[in-house]
Amino acid sequence: MAKFAPLDETITLDALDRDPYPIYRRLRAEAPVCRVAAARRTLLTKAAETKYVKDNPDLFSSNDPDTPMKRAFQAHTLMRKDGPDHLRERMAMAPAFAPRVIRDDWMPRYARIAEEYVARLPRGEIVDLFPALSGPYAARGLAILLGIEEATDDEMQRWSQALIDGAGNFGWRDGPFEVSDRANAEMNKLFDGLLDRHCAEPDNSALSVMLNAEDPIELSQIYANIKIAIGGGINEPRDALNTILYGLLTHPDQCEEVVRNADWDRAFEEGVRWVAPIQASSRLVTEDTELGGCLIPEGDTVMTIQASANRDEDVIENGEDFIVYRDKTPHQSFGNGPHFCQGTHVARRAVGQIMLPILFDRFPRMTIPDRDAVIWRGFGFRGPITMPVLLQ
Repeated sequence: MAKFAPLDETITLDALDRDPYPIYRRLRAEAPVCRVAAARRTLLTKAAETKYVKDNPDLFSSNDPDTPMKRAFQAHTLMRKDGPDHLRERMAMAPAFAPRVIRDDWMPRYARIAEEYVARLPRGEIVDLFPALSGPYAARGLAILLGIEEATDDEMQRWSQALIDGAGNFGWRDGPFEVSDRANAEMNKLFDGLLDRHCAEPDNSALSVMLNAEDPIELSQIYANIKIAIGGGINEPRDALNTILYGLLTHPDQCEEVVRNADWDRAFEEGVRWVAPIQASSRLVTEDTELGGCLIPEGDTVMTIQASANRDEDVIENGEDFIVYRDKTPHQSFGNGPHFCQGTHVARRAVGQIMLPILFDRFPRMTIPDRDAVIWRGFGFRGPITMPVLLQ
């Protein structure tokens, strides 16, 4: 008979925030299914288990009652719904993410933003690209796609971080929720002021298509959908861009070949595999089951660690290394199953097909003068929070 997963009381949330990869490597080898006391969840670090959980939503529900997300977003969002309820809210935004709309409406706008934001960077200076480029670029493009262009880049980034910090506040501290409460109030005020314009002048933006649908979802859930997109739609392309730049600039031979062959798509996929922007996801177990030889009881919460699954030795060789020209390897950075990331194709194009070639065209001899000055952080979401690059 299967036994409960082992309990680890040594792993801390701070350690997972600073550098989770040595922890995940140890867990894959010693306890791929492991209850981590600090996270109050059972962590799954092998690719087979993480994919199985995402592919079986009836057994592993997104409606995790112990997640801080509902408190942070002041709403029961589609990220924590299953079945028809999830599908209805997801499909409400789907027209804004249709391939034709991405191609004809959003990518030309992203290209103009990229040209403008790269052009204002100084040549010959060390610049932290996190606040100077990657964050503002992701924020501006998303504001246009969502139909909230009135929001500034700074507001979009501040709101996104407030929601991320609140949703990842597994210690349930008061401070992050106070910040997310203020952000919610500001967002609600902005959205309220945009309703008349979008009803009078419909377009393909997410807010507009949801408001003007034949059978619209509730206004509170429209707002929640926009907030979910703000929470995940900035950090994902921002962190992916910074991660790919770090990978390329610290591997000059690979970088030279990528630039020469314009292999930006390959660089993008390897970057998001190597350091997944969204590292982990929670699921509620709806009935007693078994994972990796361990008994997982009904009511437990498992956490799929796609960051670890992407480096699983059973799936990928030398997964700890950044290797653009490896054999094609599937990764789970954008999830799988019903909750597959809706913004995947926007991120792939905005970062891989637009920003990277524009940036390297203007600054073909970019370098990272001090690797130690690049600081990485994040357990639920991860990427460099400082990215000093010499632009030349």
